[in-house]
Amino acid sequence: MTMMFRRALLVTLLLIQTGVSSAVRAQGSPPVSAATTLFQNVRIFDGKGSSLSAPSNVLVKGNIIESISTAPIAADPSVTVIAGGGRTLMPGLIDNHWHAMLIRVTPAEAMGDPGYNNLAAGAEATATLMRGFTTVRDVGGPAFGLKRAIDEGIVRGPRIYPSGAMITVTSGHGDFRQLTDLPRTLGGMLTRMEVLGGAIVADSPDEVRVRTREQLMQGASQIKLTAGGGVSSPFSPNDVMTFTEPELRAAVEAAENWGTYVVAHAFTSAAIQRSIAAGVKCIEHGFLMDEATAKLIAEKGIWLSLQPLPEEMRTGLPVGSVQRAKADEVWPGIARAYEFAKKYKIKTAWGTDVLFSRALAQKQGAILASLARWYTPAEALTMATSTNAELLALSGKRNPYPGKLGVVEEGALADLLLVEGNPLENLNLVADAANNFKVIMKDGTIYKNILTR
Repeated sequence: MTMMFRRALLVTLLLIQTGVSSAVRAQGSPPVSAATTLFQNVRIFDGKGSSLSAPSNVLVKGNIIESISTAPIAADPSVTVIAGGGRTLMPGLIDNHWHAMLIRVTPAEAMGDPGYNNLAAGAEATATLMRGFTTVRDVGGPAFGLKRAIDEGIVRGPRIYPSGAMITVTSGHGDFRQLTDLPRTLGGMLTRMEVLGGAIVADSPDEVRVRTREQLMQGASQIKLTAGGGVSSPFSPNDVMTFTEPELRAAVEAAENWGTYVVAHAFTSAAIQRSIAAGVKCIEHGFLMDEATAKLIAEKGIWLSLQPLPEEMRTGLPVGSVQRAKADEVWPGIARAYEFAKKYKIKTAWGTDVLFSRALAQKQGAILASLARWYTPAEALTMATSTNAELLALSGKRNPYPGKLGVVEEGALADLLLVEGNPLENLNLVADAANNFKVIMKDGTIYKNILTR
């Protein structure tokens, strides 16, 4: 290939890319990014309290809530004014256990074409934002590129706190290899699962340290390890303990050197206790723990990230399958875990853990509303806003979105929902975002406003 031909080819490719990008931009209707927005006559749920405010006005400048007042706030012609009509203004919702790349694909597709998977994840990210979820903590999956595309405005979606690849052990939860992939050659080629960045195997403290640092290098805000068995993995019984304490500690040390923390998937008391001993700051699930372990979590000030998993997740698994048998074992523990969390006042976060199901993802708000089994509407909404934001803040300087999330207060980031009705009286309002969320704002940008229709 001559130098002249290479130059001509490069110019052609650049022109094609520019034309495609321009066409895509022309087809979309851009969100309204106003320099200043004024919400008039709204009742505020601030993300912490148990009642709404008096009728108030909220001024957003750029991406920050600048002022909140019961007195009128003057607005010049350049300000976008939203007449709240007494509706509820509340923080954007936060899902602290999400898998952005693993919603609209099947398990087989997740191992397939990354181009298709990225496009499917982008579409789901937009749907997630339109359900009122302005932030998610991604606890496993190759979400770094999606996060970048959202942050750069290429794709509409929530803020993403990414963990990168789930770190697991051979045969552990997250090891989706087949028996034909064995034996693993130590130091050899990575499997398809690992190349794509969904999960990666580490079988010694040194390997754990390397894999942890690789996720941090890519921009992980926290690290995810699977300390025990899980339902969806084919070769990982619920009761097994996977990582040794030195292996877990290697991840904790590497993460803490970067100023952030490790979250551990753990069902059983043994897996939870080992994780805590190694310095893990947040336990995911905990559905099979005993009461003594719940007390330990509370005494040590460890976070417990719980999910009110809907029954459809269990019944959707094939009867007679290994996964269904494991789910049947786990599901009775969900209520017990919530009861322990309330009894011992554990620092409890909320998430959904939806996998491989667009239909279930569409019920994200309904899964939040199902917390009414254990909590008042105010308690549930506080958990999904300011409490979840407190857990996100554990990322320290690895926090990709410095600022205050999950609250409506002066100086906080402007992630806001304008709701038809009072969700502190009717939590089910969050289950129907299409009709009840009249305005959705993220980072000061209005992505939905159906009051003007």
